[in-house]
Amino acid sequence: MLIRCWGARGSIPVSGREYLRYGGDTPCIEIRTAEDRIVIIDAGSGIRRLGNRLVAEKRSQYTMIFTHAHWDHIMGFPFFKPIYRSGTRISLFGCPFAQKSIRKMISLIMAPPNFPVGFEEIRANIQYHRKCRETLQFGGLNVTSIPISHPNQGLGYRLEEDGKSFVFLTDNELTYRHPGGMTYEDYRAFANGADLLIHDAEYRPQDYRWTRTWGHSVYTDAVRLALDAGVRRLGLYHHNQERTDDALEEMVAKCRRMSAGQPLDCFAVHQGMEIVL
Repeated sequence: MLIRCWGARGSIPVSGREYLRYGGDTPCIEIRTAEDRIVIIDAGSGIRRLGNRLVAEKRSQYTMIFTHAHWDHIMGFPFFKPIYRSGTRISLFGCPFAQKSIRKMISLIMAPPNFPVGFEEIRANIQYHRKCRETLQFGGLNVTSIPISHPNQGLGYRLEEDGKSFVFLTDNELTYRHPGGMTYEDYRAFANGADLLIHDAEYRPQDYRWTRTWGHSVYTDAVRLALDAGVRRLGLYHHNQERTDDALEEMVAKCRRMSAGQPLDCFAVHQGMEIVL
């Protein structure tokens, strides 16, 4: 399983010299399976560059799943070039969350006054599947989901292939249970023994005084979850728009001090990062 990050920033894209190492695009993760199937998680601004690569590679079939429908996770969809090509085939899976359907979720971002190109201009063959809290199978890749603790709800995922496991829990507030969300113990059990956990790490402890209930975690709580779940690697994710490269590296240093003597590798996910499990 190859995991490639096309965007790790939260809320809004950013640019500038202070963001060069970790990048400024919002969430988009690409998975290449052992059978070379392509699975895409979320369509933040990072999906634009992924689309360019897929066009260059002449790849036209992929699966897309969503964590939730907040703007930073879907804003890149209209800029995903493969959707304007008639030879493209996409199987799109998602819970309706606060929307009527996954198709409605996508069509709204391409409706006036949000975007000048209408939803009807899509030429790709897109199959919409409403799947909530179910197990999905894409060849040898098994995907299970869990409700995240986030305003308007959403899903986290555990992907398993050839004995390796990757848990993706972005936009998940570990110390406040939103309607539809789960308990800390539920998330610990879901991530138990994973080879890789990528978890929301939007806030520092000093930020959380003002941001509690906003749907994101303090990075030290993500470290605690990783240690309690016995995961091998923890990737801090959904970086705050004000979090510079230097600030992120300070967070990673604190993460490593917290996990000293434990078999946990802690890092901050950066745009363009590739991880092979």
